[in-house]
Amino acid sequence: MIQKEIKQYWEGEAQSYSDSIKEELLSFKKQAWLDLILEYAPKKDDLKILDIGTGPGFFPVILSEAGYDVTAIDCTENMLHEAEGNLKAAGVSAKLKLMDSHKLEFPDNEFDLIINRNVTWTLHDPKAAYREWHRVLKDGGRLMIFDSNFAHRFVDDELEAKYQKALKEAAEKGFKRKGHVDQEESDRLIKLFYLTDKKRPQWDLQEFVEIGFKKIILDHDIIKRVYNEKDMALWSVIPMFMVCGQK
Repeated sequence: MIQKEIKQYWEGEAQSYSDSIKEELLSFKKQAWLDLILEYAPKKDDLKILDIGTGPGFFPVILSEAGYDVTAIDCTENMLHEAEGNLKAAGVSAKLKLMDSHKLEFPDNEFDLIINRNVTWTLHDPKAAYREWHRVLKDGGRLMIFDSNFAHRFVDDELEAKYQKALKEAAEKGFKRKGHVDQEESDRLIKLFYLTDKKRPQWDLQEFVEIGFKKIILDHDIIKRVYNEKDMALWSVIPMFMVCGQK
């Protein structure tokens, strides 16, 4: 099953991703992401938050520091190990759980806010996952997805050409993309992901409508708020978007 392969792959990426978020925590991105999340979060002081696919724990660190009750899940032990270390280094705590994001081990109506970053494009069944996430939201709670069409260039020749051009221009400025630990395996799995050939965020919006979110907010391009100069040079042709739905 592809989920097993995905889990095994991300186990091997944990240290590399942890190094990246440590850099983010020392940059403007820490406050920029917190501001962005709280701008669209439900307006209450005692938010109960779930971070899905937390990786090395960037969101739990910044949200726990801000005083919120944070639970974070990931399907990989190594990512959670890194998240635990990053939380400890920051002097904060969050509840970390090993869990499949498609099958949440939480009761209905549990969280005020569910967030994730660069997760949904890797899911083998995002339709099922989105419905699970809606299930555990409280009425009035919000699901906030930050993602990008990272994989779509594998099925879109025009986008791939733009991406390669951007990489070349970025290299001329001294910016080089940090590759995956196992780039060959990454490229193989990407071609199998459910969302690789989907038009997004259009696909996500349709799913949110079908699930029954009462209010849906879309920001096509949030990179000016959370990307630095290097990120912009490398990824502006594949911008990160936000889809936010209120139950």
